[in-house]
Amino acid sequence: MAAVDTARAHAQAVLRVRGLARAAAVLPAAVAVVLLAGRFTGRIGAPGAADAAGWDVARWTVCAVAALTLLVAGLTARALRRAEPPRTPAVPLARAEAPELYRLIDELADRLEVPAPSVVALTPDCDSWLEDVPPARRPAPLRPHPGEPGPVLVIGSPFLWWMRAGELRALLAPVVAGTAASADPEIAAARRFLRSLDACLDSGQGAAPGLGGGTLAAPPRPPRRGPAGLADRITRRIARRLLGACRGHSAELERSVASWASEQARTVDYGLRIAAQEQVGLAYAGWDRLLTRVALPAWRLGRHPAHLNAGVVAALTELSRRDRLADGYGSRLGDRPACDLLEDPGAVDRAVSRLAAELFFGRPAAGAWHELEWADYPAEAVDAGWRAGAVALQAALDRLAPQSRPGAPTLTRLLVRLAEGDGERLAAALAAQLARTTAPAPLLEPDRTGRDLLVDHVTAMVCCAAVDTAGGAPGLDWLDGPVLLLGGVRRTDLAGPVAQAVEQGQDGPLRAWLDAADVRLEKPVRL
Repeated sequence: MAAVDTARAHAQAVLRVRGLARAAAVLPAAVAVVLLAGRFTGRIGAPGAADAAGWDVARWTVCAVAALTLLVAGLTARALRRAEPPRTPAVPLARAEAPELYRLIDELADRLEVPAPSVVALTPDCDSWLEDVPPARRPAPLRPHPGEPGPVLVIGSPFLWWMRAGELRALLAPVVAGTAASADPEIAAARRFLRSLDACLDSGQGAAPGLGGGTLAAPPRPPRRGPAGLADRITRRIARRLLGACRGHSAELERSVASWASEQARTVDYGLRIAAQEQVGLAYAGWDRLLTRVALPAWRLGRHPAHLNAGVVAALTELSRRDRLADGYGSRLGDRPACDLLEDPGAVDRAVSRLAAELFFGRPAAGAWHELEWADYPAEAVDAGWRAGAVALQAALDRLAPQSRPGAPTLTRLLVRLAEGDGERLAAALAAQLARTTAPAPLLEPDRTGRDLLVDHVTAMVCCAAVDTAGGAPGLDWLDGPVLLLGGVRRTDLAGPVAQAVEQGQDGPLRAWLDAADVRLEKPVRL
């Protein structure tokens, strides 16, 4: 029980900071009341007394300070009350949509002897946690609760598709055990106070940005000016001071709560949880690879794959086939997957996949998303992406041409430019063009140089030519994304010749590759 006592001690410390702030706000008013009462009773600065003038000055000074202090305190309390804590973008699941999942969580809460979460939601992330929602915005609980409804249980959607039902139960045990801390009055009050301070500081920053640079909310409001702007600055400074005073206790509070929940969960599937933790790392690696290698090329074209969670299963199954370190993972697929706890996994996957596109990428250039099935990915994402890359490269070539005259989109023209040592100029022109026309996704890909971009676009044009003249076909690799198929076989030997042509101006190896693949250099690429 040491963790419980430690958590409560730190919660009480946070509440003492709140109490001291309130006391500091009312202290000048209390002193002013005493001075005024002394004046009316004649005990302090009575009329005619030698010190009456001095007490009058002190009385009105304290009254002015008290009025100003109460005004600032009122503005701060109003800002804290109105501040909206950030909410994790998630897809809520009604009990009718996942009755077996809710039953599993309810039974888990009963075994742990803790309150059950009020609502379950899925988010496109490889993590799970409890999220306290402000009472006015909390969804109606889906079953009666004896007291205040519990927090929302947010589950990373890749876990439901990759993990087996037993593994998911073991993994969620420490998370569900955390509802005991949420039900503790002192811990709950301390957390509400801390969330209000955080939200007050964040409220001046406008809309929360999506992880990929887009926004999920309306554009940020401009900062207020005049007296309203001054009030905002004062309240944020006070909130920042209060948060700084609570910061150490806040961190220790959450650390103690996590330790408390871990102790409670030791009685439930402890051995299976150790095995499930291994799957967490694997799911994270597969999910990250799927987003960066497979989903991102489609998102750039305004298409969002409709079944990302099913795709991560395919990616991890492919990994188990390729990697000897992953031997044995494929045998798990014979057990019941956790997504079977949903009534309609396909519909839930669509909703989470759409959220992932909006969260990690933002709004598409076309303004609206178009759903993409995996069967259509080679044609609508791979081939279309190659064509778009070839168009951008052709535009950059045209800008470098004498008098900016457009030329035929052929590999011959491109290779001549590279052999003449124009790679740096071409890379700079391409990078400038893409900076104007392409939305970045900073969290999904690192900063890339113009030379890196040129390598990608030259590869895209070569692939287009191979499809147009050598019977090639676009394909999808679950771990590497878009690939070129020649004779039904994936070609993995193109990267080296392209890099030599771009970086060193040596087009010989690339010409040899194209000749061996029967790609016609002089034929215009279909854009």
